[in-house]
Amino acid sequence: MNRLLTLYRDWKKKEPVRVEMLAGAGSNRKYYRLYEEDGHSVIGVVGTSREENAAFIYLSGFFRAQGLAVPEILAADEEQICYLQTDLGNRSLYDALAGGRKKGGQYDSYERELLKRTIRLLPSVQYAARQGLDFSACYPLPEMNHEAVMFDLNYFKYCFLKPSGVDFHEGKLEEDFRALAADLLQESSQTFLYRDFQARNVMLSAADQPFFIDFQGGRKGPREYDVASFLWQASAHYSAELREELIAVYLEALRAYDSVDPEHFRKRLDLFVFFRTLQVLGAYGLRGYCERKQYFMDSIPFALDNLRALLEQGICTCPYLEEVLWNLVRHPKFCPKGEEPAAPVPASAPQVKPEGTAALKVSVFSFSYRKGIPEDPSGNGGGYVFDCRAVHNPGKYEPYRNLTGLDEPVIRFLEEDGEILTFLNSVYALADAHVERYLQRGFTHLMFCFGCTGGQHRSVYSAQHVAVHLHEKYGIEVNVCHREQGISTSFLPRK
Repeated sequence: MNRLLTLYRDWKKKEPVRVEMLAGAGSNRKYYRLYEEDGHSVIGVVGTSREENAAFIYLSGFFRAQGLAVPEILAADEEQICYLQTDLGNRSLYDALAGGRKKGGQYDSYERELLKRTIRLLPSVQYAARQGLDFSACYPLPEMNHEAVMFDLNYFKYCFLKPSGVDFHEGKLEEDFRALAADLLQESSQTFLYRDFQARNVMLSAADQPFFIDFQGGRKGPREYDVASFLWQASAHYSAELREELIAVYLEALRAYDSVDPEHFRKRLDLFVFFRTLQVLGAYGLRGYCERKQYFMDSIPFALDNLRALLEQGICTCPYLEEVLWNLVRHPKFCPKGEEPAAPVPASAPQVKPEGTAALKVSVFSFSYRKGIPEDPSGNGGGYVFDCRAVHNPGKYEPYRNLTGLDEPVIRFLEEDGEILTFLNSVYALADAHVERYLQRGFTHLMFCFGCTGGQHRSVYSAQHVAVHLHEKYGIEVNVCHREQGISTSFLPRK
């Protein structure tokens, strides 16, 4: 932080009037907003990797020289540990699409236009490389090569496949991985591969102009990869119809830079969607299984739905890999609702009431203590009430004030802070024991309430995660109501 303040003083010739730490993302970089007296601000970045910082600084300068909408680097220290860049605001494309995600992928005309506007600009970023981009400045690799592909495939193997408990033959799987890598790399490319082209890495101006960030991991690579990353983001729930519409927009924009055979492009795109899906599962395995971050655990079913659809389309051309992946998506742990294979029930498992009797229903509420504890709709007098106010409150910080515990920036803030995870671990243990006892005794209703100051951030996060946890673990009906947000969701019982 001291280095960043020194850099600011050297650049601006005075002290900032205020410094605000911003929410972190998935990297080790730290972001700060530094304010001037007139209210204008710049973003300060402190990174732990000089090479990664140097790559971003070089690429940002190169792209701006081509007239692309990226942040300008205003100053950097000699060792390139910290730098200052233009402030693009707080609103990302991901934030702007929150309404469509909450409606299960039903995006309105405004949200669709934002997506079209963004993907229409993608070829201009990819083909800027033709103007003399020095790929040797990219970090950690100058291009997507065999080494990079095998790293990502083994990332999936070790971080997701092995923890899942699915059996496989190491040698046979490695052989198919090499074959898949050869298919992915069979066509050479001189285009820039953004690598992490997704809605979270697109900022929107007040006039809804897209600006691109977080491209420091980019390298030389195939154009289809970025389209796959953008349109098959696991939690976005883009419909097949919307994806086709956006692919058509991309291909039309692409014609200004290169000739394109739509049929061939689609065939290659399917292959990269398949590869990208495996990559994403590897990341979710690391963040979810290994680091126990609930957001990534909750995202796994969506990524597996994508993988299941790809297998049904016959995208995978590697026989043994296809067999292993079918075993994965059919594993009892991951089967879709209503398709779980029969399995022996351990004697210690909860005893569900016989068919024909009333089943247990769980109600989960988030609420504001200012407006009182929710009433029990069952008439049984209520159940557990958990106070979330001891947890670090994201609502104290400007970037989160208009968001809720359902929005990813708030989720990241809470999980990276860690207090809420410790809090919920105790809640899960208590809730599990109570649900199991209610199932054994044939009770029909149980209620959990989570309160915080405004009923917006901590309580919403907690209620949503407990609801998902109980439904996924026990397959029972769970109805969650975020009272102050006017949002209700039902998780129906598995049959």
